[in-house]
Amino acid sequence: MKAIFSGKYGPPEVLEVKEVPKPSVNDNQVLVKVHAASINYGNLVLLKGEPKLARLVYGLFKPKYSIPGGDISGIVEEVGSLVKKFKPGDEVFADLSNSGWGGFAEYVSVSENVLVSKPSNLTFEEAAAVPMAAVTALQSLRDKGKVKQGKKVLIYGASGGVGTFAIQIAKSLGAQVTAVSSTKNIHTAKSLGADFVLDYKKGEFEKATTRYDVILGVNGHQPLSIYNRALSTNGVFVHVGGSEAQMFQALFQGPWISMRTGKKFGTFLQKANQSDLYYMKELIEAGNVKPVIDRCYKLSEIIQAINYFAEGHARGKIVLTI
Repeated sequence: MKAIFSGKYGPPEVLEVKEVPKPSVNDNQVLVKVHAASINYGNLVLLKGEPKLARLVYGLFKPKYSIPGGDISGIVEEVGSLVKKFKPGDEVFADLSNSGWGGFAEYVSVSENVLVSKPSNLTFEEAAAVPMAAVTALQSLRDKGKVKQGKKVLIYGASGGVGTFAIQIAKSLGAQVTAVSSTKNIHTAKSLGADFVLDYKKGEFEKATTRYDVILGVNGHQPLSIYNRALSTNGVFVHVGGSEAQMFQALFQGPWISMRTGKKFGTFLQKANQSDLYYMKELIEAGNVKPVIDRCYKLSEIIQAINYFAEGHARGKIVLTI
């Protein structure tokens, strides 16, 4: 089968399309013919080995997982003898980031406890755009931010992969949502349900006087002091993306600011979770959430796809059609 192979850390140019053995299945595994996959921030970490702390998980000197790719959608081709939930022909999607990665390939073999039936109202490309970004938004808002009916939520970086899901999930939880995006993406944010949209290029977030119960920092480089000013008493700031400088501020300055102000500052790492992916499937099939796709690339165009993603200006998700 064809797969994207990464034998060393480096720029996207280290990635190559190779012929590798098609995976087999053990008694508890499912073989999936992959139809589509999508790119997430974790792919950049796995590619470059940066920040360096990530190499403790992904391999000190070279990638531990030679075939990258977390989000997939496809069709079950074969099942192990003990598999109960799926059968050949079933359409599925999954996040493989906690299961050895391997999604940028024509086939992948995974545990049945990773897979979820594909939403019936999505294409394979749309389904592949969902798992990691949507579950990141869900867990950071519902679990970390404790978002519920009537809360005021601000999403900084609302037009990217996580941000587009976050707008819709926050609305489904009953929140009043303010999105921060660039001028060209204001219409997208409004179309996804944002109650208010601030243009970061015009400095509208810095000038705003509203105080928010939860701020989701998906993309940006602002010092935490700006978010602190915008938070209500006992408010929560959750960092899920952005510059490395901001990440380290959230990790090391966040606890100190929390103790001093009573507000909560922290960074968040998504955990692949089958139950949460089932939850997203239900929201999608109910019409409450829809994925936004910026561009689709072929597997052979992986370098162009990663480079475009790394620019940080994609509207929604970048998808590979396999």
